[in-house]
Amino acid sequence: MKKQGASVVINHQILEGKQEDYEAWLNEIGPICRNYKGQIDWQIIRPIANLTFTYTVILRFDTIENLKNWMDSEDRKKLIAKVRPMLVKGDDFEINSGLDFLFAPKDETSNAPVKWKQFLVTWSAIYPLVLFMPFLVLPLLKIFKIVGNTYIDSLFITGIIVFLMVYLIMPHYTKLIKNWLYN
Repeated sequence: MKKQGASVVINHQILEGKQEDYEAWLNEIGPICRNYKGQIDWQIIRPIANLTFTYTVILRFDTIENLKNWMDSEDRKKLIAKVRPMLVKGDDFEINSGLDFLFAPKDETSNAPVKWKQFLVTWSAIYPLVLFMPFLVLPLLKIFKIVGNTYIDSLFITGIIVFLMVYLIMPHYTKLIKNWLYN
């Protein structure tokens, strides 16, 4: 059986005034999660101070089984019970394999699109970004005197491309072409 990575995107909307407590909770749950078999990556997208209150945590594991083992673990259940009083809503998450979270259908009856369509859609969205993003980002890096190192330039450019893909482009792009994508 071929291993396929799996991701979970967790959204926690924090009650106002509970950000410090939530940050402490993240420092508690993080090391425990990272010690679970197959854990690859842990990313936290923090809210904008005094403007938003939603934390997005993206976890990647090497297999869907290892991810589910973490999500269903007693360790996680205890820590989620501890954090619930800090949350506006419950523990909101969505598990996906590979990059399926970029193509997740909104209704429960549909499956993710076939892989070749995911490939074409992702490629067609990334290609123009890769071409034009350096022309937009590099001048800004010069203004802030952060330019001159290819690795740093690439770090900023790719970070912006991934952010745009996940949060802005793919949600709208997949809606626009949903008839072709999901058939």
